[in-house]
Amino acid sequence: MSIDDKQEKEAAPIASDNWQGAVSDWGADKQVFNMPWGKLMMWLFLLSDTFVFSVFLIGYMNVRMSSMDSWPLTSEVFALTIAGYHIPLVLIAIMTFILITSSGTMAMAVNFAYRGDRRKTVLFMTATALLGASFVGMQAFEWTKLIIEEGVRPWGNPMGSAQFGATFFMITGFHGLHVTAGVIFLLVIARRVASGHYEGKGYHIVEITGLYWHFVDLVWVFIFALFYLW
Repeated sequence: MSIDDKQEKEAAPIASDNWQGAVSDWGADKQVFNMPWGKLMMWLFLLSDTFVFSVFLIGYMNVRMSSMDSWPLTSEVFALTIAGYHIPLVLIAIMTFILITSSGTMAMAVNFAYRGDRRKTVLFMTATALLGASFVGMQAFEWTKLIIEEGVRPWGNPMGSAQFGATFFMITGFHGLHVTAGVIFLLVIARRVASGHYEGKGYHIVEITGLYWHFVDLVWVFIFALFYLW
């Protein structure tokens, strides 16, 4: 028997063991490739959501570049008058700062969760939820101002292109729903952490919650750049 034949014969059981190990990992209903199921499912969800937001933003860019009517200046539309000064995009800048800050508090929550510090984990998760709720409240104010004061509707816009209202409410509304769901998710998990529900089970759920929250924050950066600054 040649050396090559011997090597093939020895490699066959190893390959068989590898396949059996892979099948065992998938069939155990616990983890796959050393990754908890919850984390894997969250990554798959975020991947699918990335496609949805990408379609929305690409559609927005296409509509804006092909619009025959003038597109409103976002720096003027989203400006606020404070103490007699007309400040462009001040509310949007504050909202962006809040979401970026919330990513920091969420990262701290994950860090303390893996250290086993329940009190600080709950504290930072609650802080993240409060920041997220503040963002949603500011977005509600932004919508109210745009609808009542400016007269913008999803089907019309007195300041120029009618597609402006449709794309604005669709993109920011869809993102706002994600932030609202994230706030609820954070509060539920924080309450369970406080009650000791995950003692002995591990705190992977806090990291999974963090993945969702960081994704929401990242999407807002693209919305801010493409919708408000362009």
